[in-house]
Amino acid sequence: MDHFTPFASLAGGALIGLAAVLLLGGAGRIAGVSGILSGALVWPVRAEGWRLAFLAGLILGAALFYQIFGDAPAARAHFPALLLAVAGLLVGFGTTVGGGCTSGHGVCGLARFSARSLGATLVFLAIGVLTAIVVRHGFGVGG
Repeated sequence: MDHFTPFASLAGGALIGLAAVLLLGGAGRIAGVSGILSGALVWPVRAEGWRLAFLAGLILGAALFYQIFGDAPAARAHFPALLLAVAGLLVGFGTTVGGGCTSGHGVCGLARFSARSLGATLVFLAIGVLTAIVVRHGFGVGG
């Protein structure tokens, strides 16, 4: 582990939690990013103002952080574009089948003591570990 950043990680986690609490308290909505994004992309459009504000905040918040601290992550060299595309499609499929993503289940669902979210989060983690092992050792990609 080359870049262990416990304080930045703690601050990031606290901000994610704060955003989830503010969205639930202010709009009565769960901060599941896949659900928010899919709601903004469906036809007829259900892109209420809170969805657009949340998505814009994700993008603008990251851009502002990188402008202030200049610590943008470097692109991974020699990572197959096809593998990235397949991974993106699998993530989209998985969030549909699983009824949500890590932010919806792992942050918001676990905070509400949802047994369904606990199961989904455990599956996310197990598949993530398995995927990392397969990608690193099966495809020889990774650092």
